[in-house]
Amino acid sequence: QVQLVESWGGLVQAGGSLRLSCAASGRTFNPVHIGWFRQAPGKERELVAAVSRSDISIYYADSVKGRFTISRDNAKNTMYLQMNNLKPEDTAVYYCAAAFGLGYLRPVDYAYWGQGTQVTVSS
Repeated sequence: QVQLVESWGGLVQAGGSLRLSCAASGRTFNPVHIGWFRQAPGKERELVAAVSRSDISIYYADSVKGRFTISRDNAKNTMYLQMNNLKPEDTAVYYCAAAFGLGYLRPVDYAYWGQGTQVTVSS
């Protein structure tokens, strides 16, 4: 079993930055992909960024390209999402997730999820 715990969400003004963390614990943690999703009220959960094992491939949603950076520290079993130049439309609950198969674009591809952390961007 794998446990994922997100932290460091919060309230920030437009143009500001936040760095989300996701700590993994439990079984040997070596997923094929890790991803960050977000879900705003009344909207579907969407993939924001994902990275494959050994950083071979990295995906960003068009809406965050150039502003968000996904990274991982394998020694600490921790993943990060650096979010710069935040916009009010980035307001959502952000989730980290781990996938152990080849798919990574859909929520159903991910076997383990964190509890989510709220990010609110004020205008």
